[in-house]
Amino acid sequence: MLGKRLRSMRMKRHFTQPQLADMLDIALRTYQGYEGETRSPSLDTLVKIADILDVPTDYLLGRDEFLHSLGVSVDEYQTNLPDSPK
Repeated sequence: MLGKRLRSMRMKRHFTQPQLADMLDIALRTYQGYEGETRSPSLDTLVKIADILDVPTDYLLGRDEFLHSLGVSVDEYQTNLPDSPK
């Protein structure tokens, strides 16, 4: 779930993978591993990603029910993006 949401929000914010990797000061291959779900970011990196993408970490982690219990709508983060960037 993390990888799918990372990709979706990255594209919604019009960032490329190399741009986001540079902002996080990590290797592109490392970031690609996050989106491909073959790697997991550290907690510090996850927080940085959430800050850059302007989303709660709970959303990235798929904790929709928890957010709903707090009265936060995740609908604003949901997006139906095409497979390729515009």
